[in-house]
Amino acid sequence: MTLLLNELPQGKHHYSFRLDSEYFMEQEKSEIRGGEVAVEADLTLRESDYSLHLKAQGEVQLICDRCLGQMNYAVDVEDDILPDEEDEPTDTLDLRWLAYEMITINLPLVHSHPDGECTPDMQNLLQALGVSQDDIHLSSTVEPE
Repeated sequence: MTLLLNELPQGKHHYSFRLDSEYFMEQEKSEIRGGEVAVEADLTLRESDYSLHLKAQGEVQLICDRCLGQMNYAVDVEDDILPDEEDEPTDTLDLRWLAYEMITINLPLVHSHPDGECTPDMQNLLQALGVSQDDIHLSSTVEPE
């Protein structure tokens, strides 16, 4: 959903749309493998600038960093987007892309199922290799010095 700002009247505009699995799969090198996210966008257009408030709620599918299985992750984020005075003026806003970026930057750095919810095959393999849940948990939470 791309808005042509120079064709819209000044004032407030509201848009509702969904990002679905098809949209997420179209994004190159995306860590999001699917999902269904409802987005609300409130645009205030003024003579010389604009402000945009985005809110996204739903669920996306990610790959667990521990077991490589699919996991669901709840999305509930919102943000205000204001043009920077140093930016070149724009005539268009791609609301779907802005919502996608907002979702991806709010994902956790480490994607992992809650303890004990990884795929049974991987849990069995890790146990056979002598790796405990504590070892996995510690290795995913260690911060660099």
